[in-house]
Amino acid sequence: MAWFLYLLECSDGSVYTGIATDVQARFDKHVSGEGARYTRSRKPVQVLVSFELADRSSASRAEYWVKRLPPAEKRALGAGLRTLESVLPAPVPDPEPDPEPEPVAADEPPST
Repeated sequence: MAWFLYLLECSDGSVYTGIATDVQARFDKHVSGEGARYTRSRKPVQVLVSFELADRSSASRAEYWVKRLPPAEKRALGAGLRTLESVLPAPVPDPEPDPEPEPVAADEPPST
């Protein structure tokens, strides 16, 4: 199931970041006052942008990093001046496994 990271512009000019499986339904919840506490007092005006991610884990990770951006950077992300990939840390490649040690023959003394 796809999850989305979304950014909302609020009536006080702030930018709210959240995740959902249905952005429009979640936006409607925020507008009705049943969404996050943050948006109850700062009514959402519009969805700035949404990004589709593979699963909830990916969406949560992306939300973690986007929430740490200053408002200007969130707006740049919403305007398409930055990509979501530019905000997220670079993936760490899996380390290569250690090579298997060479077997020692039973009649050879161990090397020192």
